[in-house]
Formats: sequence, structure tokens, C-alpha cells
Amino acid sequence: MPLITSVLVRGINNLSDARYCAGMGADFLTFRLDPALPGHLEPALVQELSGWVAGVQLIGEFDSLSIPEINALATRCGLHYVLMHRRRTPEELAQLVVPALKLIKWIPDMLVEDVEKRFRDQQAHVAGFVLADAPHETLSAMQRAQLTQQARTYKVWLGTGFAPASLNVRQLVEEVQPTGIVLEGGQEIKPGLRDFTELEAVFEQLEEE
Repeated sequence: MPLITSVLVRGINNLSDARYCAGMGADFLTFRLDPALPGHLEPALVQELSGWVAGVQLIGEFDSLSIPEINALATRCGLHYVLMHRRRTPEELAQLVVPALKLIKWIPDMLVEDVEKRFRDQQAHVAGFVLADAPHETLSAMQRAQLTQQARTYKVWLGTGFAPASLNVRQLVEEVQPTGIVLEGGQEIKPGLRDFTELEAVFEQLEEE
């Protein structure tokens, strides 16, 4: 199903989510492979899940593991990218066997110049930025304008929470023009049974007309 933007789905932990999201046109599926992360998966399960999907890029999420440990898991699980929670040095990132994306947080009171420096300093060493979690407060018009500028300058995937009440996800994409949208996987009700109502609503909004 052609979509108007790239879609990255985080936290895949079951076959229902993996097959559904791949079938709906998602480009990236992430698996939490670092034992330091809640809900982390064993490599064998990631290998099993990925064997059932095609046409998607596989991403492993990591926090505290060393670069050699990350490389070993990336090779074993056939990852195309890694999503780094913790900031690493350029020297460490250069040792990775696959490109890195960087998970970043929205800091409401951070100065514009400091936000710009954060992006600029890391840009040459990562393949993009994942800004998954929006603040609880709706962004002001000025903050949204700044976010739009950042999203058009750098490769940024945005969580759906950045869409204010006045905009749906499609309108957010059309206005801000991020590299892509971040969705979150969920839990099966029981093996093979999953409610996809929320995910389906977003995928439908992102369909090409």
C-alpha cells in the first residue's frame, strides 16, 4: 500500500504486528534487543519474526550494550540499522557494521540554538533522528515552526503525538514534511489476536490518494 511518507514502527514483539505493519506499507520495524530496555526480545525471536516479513528494513534498538555486542546482534539478526538511545562518540558510531539512527527527546524549554547544535553536532555521524515522544503540552505556533525547520533541514522521524488536536497525522506530514512518522507496536490479546484499530486509522490517513 503506497504511503505519502516513510513509516517506522517501534517495539515490534509479535508476529501479528510484524506482518500487519509490513503489509500496510511500513518501511522500518524496530526490535528492542538490548537487555537494558523494557520488553527486550531474545535474538532468536527477532530472527523468527523477521523471517515472516519482506520488504521492510529491520532496526535494533540499543542503550547500554557495547559496540562489539551491538555489531554481533546486528549481524546475527540481519539488521539494516540500529536505533541508539544513548549518545555515542563519533569514533564508536564509526565502528558500527550498519548505520545508526539516534533517538532524541523533545525538551520544551531548550534554546533554539542549543537544539540546532544538538542536530548539527550529530548529523554527520548518524543516518537520521527519531523524535518519537511529543511533549504533553500542545506545541505553540513558534515551536511548530521551529520543528518544521528542523524536519526540513535534518532527517527526522516524528511520533504521531506531534500532531495537535487541530491536525490529523496526514496534515502534520503535509505541513511539517518530516522524513517519516513513528508508530508504536502493541501487545497481542492472545497469540494471533490483535486489535489494530489505532494503527489502521493512521495508515489510512497516510495512504496515497
